[in-house]
Amino acid sequence: MDPSIRQLRSFVAIAKAGSFTRAAQMLHVSQPALTVQIRQLEAALKVRLFDRNTRSVHVTRVGSEMVLVFERLLAELDTAVSGANELASIRHGIVRLACLPSLAATILPKAIAAFRVRHPHVEFVLKDGVGGRVIALVKAEAVDFGITAGAVDDPELNASVLMRDRMHAVYLSPHPLDRDARITLDALSRHPLILMDEESTVRQIVEQAFREAGRSKTAAIEATYMSTALGMVRAKLGVALLPSTAIEARASGKIRSRPIAGSNFIRPILVVRKTGRSLPPASSSFVSAFKTLQERG
Repeated sequence: MDPSIRQLRSFVAIAKAGSFTRAAQMLHVSQPALTVQIRQLEAALKVRLFDRNTRSVHVTRVGSEMVLVFERLLAELDTAVSGANELASIRHGIVRLACLPSLAATILPKAIAAFRVRHPHVEFVLKDGVGGRVIALVKAEAVDFGITAGAVDDPELNASVLMRDRMHAVYLSPHPLDRDARITLDALSRHPLILMDEESTVRQIVEQAFREAGRSKTAAIEATYMSTALGMVRAKLGVALLPSTAIEARASGKIRSRPIAGSNFIRPILVVRKTGRSLPPASSSFVSAFKTLQERG
């Protein structure tokens, strides 16, 4: 039988106290139970640790040498356990997440800043990428959770809605769209569109909206990065359809950014995690704080 941590602690306590009775009081156990632990420890080590009689107890020479060894081992164990507890706690935890670039550059920094006011020692490890990469990182457990958009139908993943984001039409003014009171799908159909590439969740939302309306619309220009799409807008090459959360979708100078009417142009922003996996305390607390922040607007 291998020695247990409890037996080692009992041995060190008796050696320090010089008494089974006092050590039992310190450890909040009965003296008979303490005696049993020491007998078991001596049997496991095959060495006598104490010379004792009805009046006194003395640590043997071998026992004296073992006290120093076991004290050091127990101190190192306590330090390791304390460090693990700190790492797993909200106070000193690490939040590992994957996120869409459009969100990582806009709403995410504000959420992290607000969270770190209360938890200044929490670290963040962020991997940004398109929706497919976010999903892949979550499934590979390279991150605790991901923030993505659109529909997620995968038994390996658990998804919950964080917020909802409306798509915007971004164009250079003056433009014929300036005369429309509302930006509708019909209005957009009359102009060349700058769309994101087919792997992006933004493109998927747009194509789904056109399909449900019974329309087919091809991209006049297809871009991988939203900054590229905005450059095409500045060159008067078309109307970019971008999420309102993207920096590129914000009005600036002659660039106008207007919401597109209709429920089909709303994309859900989701928090996704691996099914059956619980979030570490710091990550769980951050997700809750992030949701509360979005609900408050």
